[in-house]
Amino acid sequence: MITVTVHYFASLREQRGLSEETVATAAATAKTLYTELRAEHGFPLPPERVRAVLNDEFASWDAPLRTGDVVAFLPPVAGG
Repeated sequence: MITVTVHYFASLREQRGLSEETVATAAATAKTLYTELRAEHGFPLPPERVRAVLNDEFASWDAPLRTGDVVAFLPPVAGG
């Protein structure tokens, strides 16, 4: 198990009701973490529609996670 800080933005923040939380997980990658959180919280967006950010840099879904990492998930946003 590792512990990471997860930041949620836009629709994910609204659906979760939090902007950030600390998560203990067995997920090895950003994608497995998002899949785990999606199942737990009912996020409707598949990983293909969300960007992963790891320690303030856009990351591949296959980026490995380590204890202390900060992970953000960015859904598509509309603006005008």
